[in-house]
Amino acid sequence: MMRHRFNPYSQKSMKYVFGNWKMNGIHEEAVALAKAVGTTKPQKYTQVAIFPPFINLHLVKKALSRSSIALGAQDCSPEENGAFTGDISAGMLKDAGCKYVLVGHSERRTLHGESDETVRNKAIAAIKARLVPVICVGENLAERESGKYLQVITRQVEQSVPSLTNPSSYLIAYEPVWAIGSGKTPILAEISEAHKTIASLLYHDTSKADKKTAILYGGSVKANNACEIMATEGVDGVLVGGASLKADEFGKIIEAAGSI
Repeated sequence: MMRHRFNPYSQKSMKYVFGNWKMNGIHEEAVALAKAVGTTKPQKYTQVAIFPPFINLHLVKKALSRSSIALGAQDCSPEENGAFTGDISAGMLKDAGCKYVLVGHSERRTLHGESDETVRNKAIAAIKARLVPVICVGENLAERESGKYLQVITRQVEQSVPSLTNPSSYLIAYEPVWAIGSGKTPILAEISEAHKTIASLLYHDTSKADKKTAILYGGSVKANNACEIMATEGVDGVLVGGASLKADEFGKIIEAAGSI
């Protein structure tokens, strides 16, 4: 995999707050939540996006029409079009108004058996469609407890990230599987270790460059821990799950990003 040249900690960068709604929200609920989140005013260096279910993308886009909050999708097909019943192409998502798309989320890897190769092909498809893929990586509890978590993260990054890709054309989300929805969060040193490991895989010479890949953290992020997580070295933002379904709490996380 191509390594980019950059010092990932040398300058002030954008903070990202992404809300993954997962499989939640009928039309009325989605519109109400999007409108409530849309009243939040992110600070200059904060990029906010929400990722509703496919069926609500158009409604959420309309609800966010007067907001700076971006729209994202939860997955995409690696194929451009064709006989792939039930799949959604990256081009369709772009046409629906999306800026971002999650690929390789742990629930897709675990529940749907997606391989690193599949994730890489989805990321390639997204970039071709002018979407920004958020490539998710992270270890499960057994891999963490066995001490093999850094090897797992390394393999997933090396095999899931497209080679010869502009470093600003995608983002990485580190999400320890054992922390998602469990209420458990790694200590800050563990989060920093994982993020530094990912950065070391992406950047060969960390003394020079003008662009970088943002690395987000996801796993039981809440209003009461978001600030300290985002202030941790190497963390460029957060991928929020359950807390993004509560407008007040998600708004506090957005505010926390602006205070760093």
